[in-house]
Amino acid sequence: MTSLVEVKELQKTFGRTKEVQVNVLKSVSFSLKHGEIIGLIGASGAGKSTIGRIIAGLETSNGGEVFFEGQEVLSLTGKKRRSLAKYIQMVFQDPYEALSSRMKIGQLVVEPLVIQGIDKGNKEKRLEKVRYALNSVSLDPDKYINRYPHELSGGERQRVGLARAFVCEPKLIIADEPTSMLDTSLRLELLELMKKMNEYNQVSYLFVTHDIALTKGFCDRLIVLQQGEIVEEGKTNDIIQNPQHPYTKSLIEALLVLENHKGDQ
Repeated sequence: MTSLVEVKELQKTFGRTKEVQVNVLKSVSFSLKHGEIIGLIGASGAGKSTIGRIIAGLETSNGGEVFFEGQEVLSLTGKKRRSLAKYIQMVFQDPYEALSSRMKIGQLVVEPLVIQGIDKGNKEKRLEKVRYALNSVSLDPDKYINRYPHELSGGERQRVGLARAFVCEPKLIIADEPTSMLDTSLRLELLELMKKMNEYNQVSYLFVTHDIALTKGFCDRLIVLQQGEIVEEGKTNDIIQNPQHPYTKSLIEALLVLENHKGDQ
């Protein structure tokens, strides 16, 4: 069976001049299966968010290829590239920045359908999909559809962001640090919702995070990035229980210290 996503030798450099160039990604390669949840782990600046943005079409690469269901997508332009947005959606880190304060929740969730031209001219069908998306993230449509983002908590806003990503019935959701601005209980709540959507709808996730603790019980596999390179890859439990690379070991040690500290409180 063809992988949902296959990344081959992906490269990215940043810099205003040829003399000042930073290699953010150095020939990164991996694949993601249908219905799989992969955790992309690394410190700030490791390149993990850049990978997600390139796959989503929000960033260009300097080399390499990205295949989506067997089709190379980095070479696509215009309408063909935009049409992939139906299948590849993104949830961003900051729920406050990601939602327009001038739009009601119903308008925000329907917007991706409008952009993609899905059910054009059929307001009832679009409303049905908006209500289903809100219900899927445990937000009562009757209660939330006519409210504004400033009337919602951070956790509720992030759920709206997830509903926006989910309304087009994508095959892949790239979640870029979606829980980093939420407290612990809300983080676990959001991950439970995402897991439920994975199980019921077979949506795959590329879960970008610096917090390896969040991947336990959520991610099927982990990819550990350090300075733009993959240093370790494997099943989540295998990596957490028996890390091989020194950098991964340092992440696990930090996690154990944190867990022991919580246990002492």
